[in-house]
Amino acid sequence: MKTEPSSTTADLEQLVADVDRGGRQAGGIAGATLAIGALVWALFQLWYASPLPFTFRWGIFNDTEARALHLGIAMFLGYLAYPFSKRSPRDQMPWYDWVLALIAAFCGAYLFLFYNDLAQRPGQPTTMDVTTAAVGLLLLLEVTRRSLGLPMAVLGAVFVLYVLAGPMLPDVLAHRGASIERLASHMWLTTEGVYGVALGVSVSYIFIFVLLGSLLDKCGAGNYMMQVSFALLGHLRGGPAKVAVVSSAVNGLVSASSVANVVTGGIFTIPLMKKAGYGGIRAGAIETASSVNGQIMPPVMGAAAFLMIEYVGIPYTDIIRHAILPASISYIALFYIVHLEALKLGIQPMMSAGAPRTPLQKLAGWGMGISGTLIVMGLVYWIGIGVKAVAGDAAMWILLTLLVILNIWLMRVAAKHPDLPTEISVTNPVRPEPWPTVRAGLYFLIPIGILVWCLSVEELSAGLSAFWAALAMLIQMIVQRPLMAWFRKQDVKPALGLGWREAIGGLEDGARNMIGIAIACGTAGLIVGAITLTGLGLRMTAFVELVSMGNVLLMLIFTALVCLVLGLGMPTTANYILMATLMAPVVVELGAQNGLVIPLIAVHMFVFYYGIMADITPPVGLATFAAAAISGEDPIKTGIQGTTYALRTAVLPFIFVFNPMLLLIDVNGWWELFLVVGGAVLASLTFAAATLRWMRVRCSLIETLVLLLITFMLFRPDWFMNQLADKYVNVPASEISNTAAALPPNGRLVAVLQGMNIEGDELTKTVAVGLPALPEGDTATGVAAGRKRLSEAGLMVTALGDQVQIGAVQFGSRARKAGWEQGWDVLNVKIPNPHRLSEFWVYIPALALLALIWMFQGRREKRQQAST
Repeated sequence: MKTEPSSTTADLEQLVADVDRGGRQAGGIAGATLAIGALVWALFQLWYASPLPFTFRWGIFNDTEARALHLGIAMFLGYLAYPFSKRSPRDQMPWYDWVLALIAAFCGAYLFLFYNDLAQRPGQPTTMDVTTAAVGLLLLLEVTRRSLGLPMAVLGAVFVLYVLAGPMLPDVLAHRGASIERLASHMWLTTEGVYGVALGVSVSYIFIFVLLGSLLDKCGAGNYMMQVSFALLGHLRGGPAKVAVVSSAVNGLVSASSVANVVTGGIFTIPLMKKAGYGGIRAGAIETASSVNGQIMPPVMGAAAFLMIEYVGIPYTDIIRHAILPASISYIALFYIVHLEALKLGIQPMMSAGAPRTPLQKLAGWGMGISGTLIVMGLVYWIGIGVKAVAGDAAMWILLTLLVILNIWLMRVAAKHPDLPTEISVTNPVRPEPWPTVRAGLYFLIPIGILVWCLSVEELSAGLSAFWAALAMLIQMIVQRPLMAWFRKQDVKPALGLGWREAIGGLEDGARNMIGIAIACGTAGLIVGAITLTGLGLRMTAFVELVSMGNVLLMLIFTALVCLVLGLGMPTTANYILMATLMAPVVVELGAQNGLVIPLIAVHMFVFYYGIMADITPPVGLATFAAAAISGEDPIKTGIQGTTYALRTAVLPFIFVFNPMLLLIDVNGWWELFLVVGGAVLASLTFAAATLRWMRVRCSLIETLVLLLITFMLFRPDWFMNQLADKYVNVPASEISNTAAALPPNGRLVAVLQGMNIEGDELTKTVAVGLPALPEGDTATGVAAGRKRLSEAGLMVTALGDQVQIGAVQFGSRARKAGWEQGWDVLNVKIPNPHRLSEFWVYIPALALLALIWMFQGRREKRQQAST
């Protein structure tokens, strides 16, 4: 196959290694230590995520011990995997890195090694404690510089200095300061700093999901998804670009790394896009825009998605539910963008579509494929539910037996045909046959199906669900090669050895991919610890309110700019942690004080999206540089073009902050769901057409402006109805329990509170909290049901006549995270205005305007065709 010169391919592989796994490839004792250390880390994390420690009552680690071991191993491997500088040799291990690695491992694991001693003298650090903490902080910053870059290390150091230099700073930033002993205790000897929430999420969730992705990639699932994308889309107009979009979306299941996604898919799609006629800059920009968005595509989003579980206080299934529509319409819009670019450039299909088919035959084929998929999914669901209902305790063994039989049968089907190619010819591309390509790797979907089943049906935790999926993937990897060889009547012994090597290699790759993420979580915890120790968060509220003058839109623009600037030197995970700690509570609080109810998840998704955008935006977007290296074009121009394509993603966070329906919040019933999804998809397409100024033909300025108006009408129909009637009406505070009882499951209770903050200011703010449904079998009604639902959300209210006060707000609960305050008065409760027209009526004039533009452009298109 010819793609690019081998030197370019080697450079790209080195770039992925440097960014994701550390660039060192030493042999001998050093290489063996790195490999064994990574394997031991992966096995430890599998053990920790599994139910086995509690089954055998052995090897049980509490959260603090697990976090300490996690960081200790990460720092140890970090010094072994990441050289001192880019000029350092990659095939040797200097003696000083051995020393630093061992000291870093001791300091990182200090809380585990001396857990009992530290527990007996809390808040009284010894000289040994302080020395270990100080050395640990320095070594953490150094390994951060190596693995994440100088900006992240400098930022961490600035926050440490900020803690120490508080009394010497100007009044705006000044604080009481902290001694070395207090700094050491807070940052290194408690779970308030380095070993805080971020590192806890890394231990509990992120590692096991990254490991699952590495195993899927190692066994060939990534190549399978690429080949299926080419089989289904390669024959279309602009086919390679559409393949890049779809394959990057499904590759989000395998890799949450933007750079790795660009390289693995882009090495084929970018040259093909150039050959098709897109040009190098557009080709690189399309691959970058599609690959970066892999992090927002459920169910395996990026590391930041798992942090939301702790920061927002909702289960991972809810994170997926909120994320699915924005991610989907972002990819749909990009798919439409590449189609419009193909129309503008006059690009024709470059692969044969096979035997000609009528539109009716094409529609029938797609209909059969989609309906067949839905039927299979329904059968799997009902068989699983049926077995559980009939077999009781034996259901698990019956379902496992059925899964084993299904896996063997799918492998037998795949074994009857040659293996899928691992490359795609750039010089003479040939479209693979769709059905043979699809059936060649259907067994890869079994671990993903197990993950989705455990999350959605069994309602297991995200970590335990990923453990079962990873375990299934490991077993599948070990037996995949031998079974294929046996079905093909080949020698099984070499295949068995290859299966074991691939499984071990997948475990090692997963651990090495986690080094940078774990270190990022530790350093971000250092920053968060500095914020909590100095009270910087309160100053940020005052500062942002001053800058934005209380305007929520200006506040969001400021937040987006800060995310983009921080993203120039920080990975997505660290960027999200910092912004979620500093800005998310500020935006929610200031919005509440201005009478605007902003769901906490909307703000967290906002900073998550803009943290990801930094991988595209010039001048240092790493994904853009990787794409430019493949295309051979200027990375700045590629980044600018990619930013243009990414506008459809950049606008979404602003929309779902003001219209939470895009996050499927406050959507009641299937009809509303259909309208929200349909309107959002159509709005994304009209926005794409407006930004490219092309629909059927080139858009005039007036048509572009009307398309933007249509986009706003479809994305924000509530804004127009708000001009006619208020969205909510007030009911007395005494009705809070009855209102809570009447809400649908996860419906939001909206109330106006009044009270005094910790600075002594009297405030009034509007807050909301989603109320979970009552447990199954609970027959409580009326006030009793309302109080129970309030309690499930972390609220206890006390009523004295018509006056209602928040009696208690449970720490870490939904209500606490949503801004409800203990001791504040409830002035009134807000319910949807029953006399307000449905906001979906706005769709009618929007669709009428769109139809007019389509009609006018159709006439111009006919005239242009007639003139040529």
